Amino acid sequence: MASDLTGDKPRELARPGAAAAERPRPPSLQSADSHRTRFRIVYALLALAVTASLVGVVVFALNSVDPAPKWSSWKPSGGGLGAAQQIAARVSGTYHLRGGTQLVDVFPSAPSFSADKKTVPISFVALRGARGQIDEIHGVSPTSSVWYSLCGLGPPCSIPTGTPSLNRGALVRREILELALYTFKYVEGVKHVVAFMPPRNAKSSPVVVYLQKGDVENQLKRPLTSTLPAKVPFPDTLTARDLETIDATTKPHLFSIYDIAHTQQGAWVLALAPILRGTP
Repeated sequence: MASDLTGDKPRELARPGAAAAERPRPPSLQSADSHRTRFRIVYALLALAVTASLVGVVVFALNSVDPAPKWSSWKPSGGGLGAAQQIAARVSGTYHLRGGTQLVDVFPSAPSFSADKKTVPISFVALRGARGQIDEIHGVSPTSSVWYSLCGLGPPCSIPTGTPSLNRGALVRREILELALYTFKYVEGVKHVVAFMPPRNAKSSPVVVYLQKGDVENQLKRPLTSTLPAKVPFPDTLTARDLETIDATTKPHLFSIYDIAHTQQGAWVLALAPILRGTP
């Protein structure tokens, strides 16, 4: 009787969810999913664009508020002796005595020295030590060295106006330091600066400031105005801080001319003897 009611084979019971899985999704639902995907992509792209814009604005603002300081507000163009001439003209024009007279004129040149009424190229600078022997020998050339003559246009290159004083000599050394810093910073390849100071009078022996690039390495890493204030003082307005900076950077490198000679191969050597640190 039971088989008559159900047929020869038992009827398979319907599996929950089977019919639902086989039914296709309505087109309206497929369209909604597609739109959602597109919106997600668009929103993601917009978020990336906004983030990039914000980063750019922050970087620009930081650079505008705290930009990297320049070493100086002026620099020469070109290189070599031409750049040194621009430096000499720029720096010498800012140093004056009371009344407006320019302190000295500055003449840059390649390494050379006048001896026996002739000018010879210098190939080596020899530095004597405290005991008189040669302690250091440095090769110099027109590409690695600039020499500056500071001349007051009096005899022989002395400053013809005013009275010689310690402060006036310190101001000349300040000018030499500024010449050297500009030269080391902007004239490529220069490692030596030799500056001839104007003598106190016609009978005075010439005094030389000899600076190597390594001597002012720290000053070249920070802006020029942190070493030398932009406003150039007069001899009588040099402050204690000015004098401390000038003495610390130039006094250890003050020399007198000891001799000039040439080697067996004919290369000329300028021998310099140190001036005692306490000597004016």
